[in-house]
Amino acid sequence: MTTTHDTQYVRLLKGGLIPVPAEFVESLGIDEHTMLRVTRIDGVILVTPIGKEASGGGSPGLKALYEHFAPVREEILARGISEEEVNADIDAALAAVRDEKRRKQR
Repeated sequence: MTTTHDTQYVRLLKGGLIPVPAEFVESLGIDEHTMLRVTRIDGVILVTPIGKEASGGGSPGLKALYEHFAPVREEILARGISEEEVNADIDAALAAVRDEKRRKQR
């Protein structure tokens, strides 16, 4: 795996917004639907794209769950398991939980 480092300097915008250089956005395929995980490690801010949001409102609970497991998802993807396989496993786990909940409601 090749590591690429690129540094640019920006100023904080009003409202605390941090502009991301266009070259970074384009090279990472980030757009307005991309979820970003922002991590503070000591004095460093790390911004990591973690995936696209589903269109529509969606469940805030599921979004929070997705964000919570983003590090695990990234680790799995780094091991060479495809996004489709990860999504299929997540869908299967959600279906199992929903089925169990329906059984308990009967």
